[in-house]
Amino acid sequence: MSDDRFSTTPDRPTIRAAVQLACRAPSVHNTQPWRWVLEDTRLHLFRDTDRQLGATDPHGRQAVISCGAALHHLRTAFASHCWNTDVARLPDLSRPDLLATVEFRRWQEPPSTVFRHAEAIEYRYTDRLPMASPSGWTSIRLELEKLVRAHELTLDVLDEDARTRLSVASEQSAALRRYDMEYQSEIRWWSGHSGMLEGVPTSALVSESEAGRVGVARDFPTPEPMARRGDLRDHARLAVLTATGETPLTWLRTGEALSAALLECTACGLSTCALTHITELTSGRRLLSSLIGHPGVPQVVLRLGLAPDNHRPPLTPRRPLADVLTLA
Repeated sequence: MSDDRFSTTPDRPTIRAAVQLACRAPSVHNTQPWRWVLEDTRLHLFRDTDRQLGATDPHGRQAVISCGAALHHLRTAFASHCWNTDVARLPDLSRPDLLATVEFRRWQEPPSTVFRHAEAIEYRYTDRLPMASPSGWTSIRLELEKLVRAHELTLDVLDEDARTRLSVASEQSAALRRYDMEYQSEIRWWSGHSGMLEGVPTSALVSESEAGRVGVARDFPTPEPMARRGDLRDHARLAVLTATGETPLTWLRTGEALSAALLECTACGLSTCALTHITELTSGRRLLSSLIGHPGVPQVVLRLGLAPDNHRPPLTPRRPLADVLTLA
């Protein structure tokens, strides 16, 4: 990197590298619904409305959550290059697709967690297989609660008694969607294909028998029968990211909190799976509200555990940087 101690903007290679890492963020069905535009000294994050899921996500909630996760990934990536970021969220209400504007300040000594989390971006993945119970959970939980609270959300860890009720809600969600032809067409369009730069590839899906040992999972098309992780039944901890409201700003904040939690878990050696299918329906949100036991709007369910066989599928694909970044 050139000597830019007095510059107000990172150089182009740094921007490209940071945006590329940001695009490793998880998104609903791996739709990658974001666009980045560099304008003078500011980087803008837009929601790509052409990639919104009409049946799964008619209000754009999950698309904005996905963009929020990318925003946090971006800030983490820039921090690892010693750039602090100041963010204006929803800076222009007349442009609802403009979600954030980022400006930069040099940061001489970022905390060590920044580098751990930036490294974790490279190998974080969504684990839909059964997991073992996480080790060191008490200290990890305390750190997760602190990270999520910084984004104005709460992390509500569910007890074991809630697992059965949540599994039933997950099954009910699948049953209600089973004969929704628009939803079924949409999920088949975005999953189960190989060689694509978007969507959920076959390698990231689980068979019917594997899904049956998890219980709380979205009902994707299933690949050929497989029995990875033997007869292990899921012992992942279940947690809920709960917001104070239901607005685009809280959705964006939810995505940032989601990213922070996933990266911390990954850096601690845990596997993760973020689930939004239960919160897509009113009945699922109502059940989660009763389980967390305090006012708030449940946004995302998290499964957090250990992959006992250290199995990691290939990283899901991402669109080329030229498709998502404009250097004006």
